[in-house]
This record gives sequence, C-alpha cells and structure tokens, in this order.
Amino acid sequence: MKTLKSILIWICFIPVAILNGGLREYVLNQTFGEQWALPVSGVLLSVCIFLITCLLLPRMGNLNVKEGYRIGLLWACMTIMFEFILGVAEGHTFRELIAAYNPATGNMWILVIFVIALSPAIVSIISIKRNRNEIDKRT
Repeated sequence: MKTLKSILIWICFIPVAILNGGLREYVLNQTFGEQWALPVSGVLLSVCIFLITCLLLPRMGNLNVKEGYRIGLLWACMTIMFEFILGVAEGHTFRELIAAYNPATGNMWILVIFVIALSPAIVSIISIKRNRNEIDKRT
C-alpha cells in the first residue's frame, strides 16, 4: 500500500515539472537569458520536488529510512523511464536525452534526479527526529 501511495505522490511531480518548463520558456529565458534559465529552472524544480515530498510523504504514515531509500529509488527509476519514453515519443535521439544528464551543459536535470532519489529518505530522517523530540518533550 505504501508503494501505491508513493506513486501517487510521484505523479504530483509531473504537473509541477510541466509548469516549471513553461516558467523557464516564458519567464526565466527572458529574465536571465537561455544560459542561466536552464540551471535556475533545475534548481527551482528540485526545491519544489523536495517541498512536495515534505508535505505529502509524512501523510503516508511512519516510514523508516530504508523505506525512504526504496521509495526514492522507485521514484528516480520511474522519472528516468518517463523521461526516456516521453523523449523518444517526441522524436528526440538517445544522445539528446543523455545530454540532459550533463551539468556542464547548464542542465541541472541530474540534480533533479538526485533530489527525487534522496528526498524520501531525508524526509524520513527528519520525521524520525521530530517524533523523537516530541517523545522527549513528553517525558
């Protein structure tokens, strides 16, 4: 059941990523120029994904860190598969898709993948520490 709930949280990332792409194309490109719009957009998407994870993952109940890592791995794999399937469907070459993982090009997609992969474990650690502090305050 936790896996299904975690997939529903991951689905929330999709419209946020689409909106982020629109923001990059219509606002950030004009504000910062194309050279800076891509990295700013990547960092912004990473922050949004972490915040969504912070807001929604604790609602699944108590997760241990191991479960957090498993969910993060699942999310990262789903994201990469989604990107490659969508990219191929849109007619992009494998080389173009792989290029998105090179931060030297200004693309921060690899940061987004790391945030997706690590956010559930980080949120689990934060929740565990918060729960311990609440227990300590009561005693």
